[in-house]
Amino acid sequence: MTSALVLDSLQRRMRALHSLYTDALATMDLEQVNHFEREGVVPIAFSLFHIANMIDASFMLMTGTPPIWNEAWEARVRPAIADHGKHRSVEEMVHQRIGDYEAFQEYLHEVFDRVERWLADLDPGELTRVVIQRPFPPQIASTYSARVAGDEGITLLDAAECWIYQHGLRHMGEIELARGLVGLGGMTS
Repeated sequence: MTSALVLDSLQRRMRALHSLYTDALATMDLEQVNHFEREGVVPIAFSLFHIANMIDASFMLMTGTPPIWNEAWEARVRPAIADHGKHRSVEEMVHQRIGDYEAFQEYLHEVFDRVERWLADLDPGELTRVVIQRPFPPQIASTYSARVAGDEGITLLDAAECWIYQHGLRHMGEIELARGLVGLGGMTS
């Protein structure tokens, strides 16, 4: 019963998170998304592309399913930097721009829809499956999910919570702040 309750909560929180992104996308235009405020401040385009592409890539570690992102999506979305930027500097990622906003929205929704379909079909017992065992490789050892992990390693629940839900909220916070810089309001109170 406890695993089913946790999964139900995760499903509801994920839908709520995705709805925030849907609302944000619907109330911004390409100029606002690509707005360059100043050096050291990444544009909304970075936060949007980063979260969609990171969730897409993380899904592979969680489920074994290859990412959606490929050369065809790259040709359609036309990001200035076809990389989520996790291992790049802020100085590099301030140059991120989205070329086709409509195509990007389609990509993001495909990523989010896939997560929600997966969660809808997930056996609650899978939440305790370890997806990355200790000792962690260097690129994982310095992450928030490594701090959250139990003795055995990062479980599927840890991964979903850290890599999708909490990471998504973090970037939504950046988007909400950046919306103020382009004359838009925040998404939540």
